[in-house]
Amino acid sequence: MARRPPRRGRADGGDVAASEYFASAPPRILAHRGLALAAPENTLLAFLSALALGVTHLETDVQVSRDGVAVLAHDADLARLVGRASRIDELTVAELKRIDLGAGQTFATLAEALDTFPEACFNIDLKAPGSVGPAVAAILAARATTRVLVTSFSESRRRAAIRELAGVATSASAATMILALAAAKLGLRPLVRRALAAVDAVQVPEALRGIRVVTPRTIRAFHDAGVEIHVWTVNDEGDIERLLELGVDGIVTDRSDLALQIVKKRLIVRE
Repeated sequence: MARRPPRRGRADGGDVAASEYFASAPPRILAHRGLALAAPENTLLAFLSALALGVTHLETDVQVSRDGVAVLAHDADLARLVGRASRIDELTVAELKRIDLGAGQTFATLAEALDTFPEACFNIDLKAPGSVGPAVAAILAARATTRVLVTSFSESRRRAAIRELAGVATSASAATMILALAAAKLGLRPLVRRALAAVDAVQVPEALRGIRVVTPRTIRAFHDAGVEIHVWTVNDEGDIERLLELGVDGIVTDRSDLALQIVKKRLIVRE
C-alpha cells in the first residue's frame, strides 16, 4: 500500500520540510521508553540499548520535577518503578537522581537524553500539565527541534508546546484523533483533512474501547490527509507483520529488537 509523506507546510504555519524526524523512509520503529529488556524503562541505558541495534526513533514521556526540570518518566509517581508513593513533582532533580532504578540507572532529564544521543529522533509525550515549559527549554537548548516530535493527549498542552517550537513535528491529541477517526469511519475525507491539518502524524492503538482504529479505510483516509499513522504499543511479531502489511508508517513497541528484524526481513524479501 502506498504511503504519503508528511506534509511540507502545515495549516498552523509550521514547516516540517527539514525535519530529521521524517527524513528516513517509513516504516519507523519507535522504541517505547527505549528497549527495557535489560535496562529500566526511560533511562539512558534503555535508549542506548535500542540505538545500539540500529533503531533511530525513541519514544519517551516527560514529567516535571519540583524544581521545574523536564524528567523522563511515564508515571506521575514512583509506585510502579520503586514502590514509593511519592510524586515526581514533589521531588527535585537531585532527589530523583539518588533513586536507584536498577542496572545502575536513575532518572534522566530530557536535556541529558537529547545531549547524550544527538543523532537520535525523539517522540516526546508531554504527560504533566507543567511539563511544557521545561520540555520546550530543553529542546531549544539542545537545538533539537528538527529531530523531535512533540505530542500530548491534551490538545492545549500540545498547542502550547508547538507555539514555542517553530516547525516542530507533532501528532494529534486525543480529541483531534477521535474527530478524525469518526470522520474517517464515515468516509468524510474533507473533514479528516481539516481535523488533521495542523499535525504530521496520528499515533493510535489498534483498537479503542472495542472499536477498530486501524483499518484499510482509516489508513487510506489518514494518508490522504498527508499524515503518517503510528500504532502503539505492539509487541507481538505477528501483529507487527500484519500492521506493516496493512501500510502503517510506524510501530511503537517495547520489542524494538524484534520489530527491527521484521522490517529488515521485509526489505530483503522485496529486494
